[in-house]
Amino acid sequence: MFDILIPIALFSCIAYSIKTVVDAYTRRRIIESRGSDELVRSVLEGEATRRRLASLHWGSVLVALAIGFGLVEWTGLDRVTPGIIALLLGATGLGNLAFYLLERRLK
Repeated sequence: MFDILIPIALFSCIAYSIKTVVDAYTRRRIIESRGSDELVRSVLEGEATRRRLASLHWGSVLVALAIGFGLVEWTGLDRVTPGIIALLLGATGLGNLAFYLLERRLK
């Protein structure tokens, strides 16, 4: 199993590192180009808002999935069946809908 997991983790780390470097380079170029203070402030505030909403999104989806897995365990099912997959997909969908409703309420 580690033969598959290690390359996937390595690729994910490399992709995230490249994204982080490109984002930092873009921010640096905006600041160095003597952009207006309003532009710099809006870019930084936009990133903070995006990070906060991403945390809310993943939190709501993971809580809904935890409830879905809890229901699977509670019912005592131990085989993967289409019903279990539907339950977990439905929990994921409900988590996304919960995020949408929470995000609309925060605005």
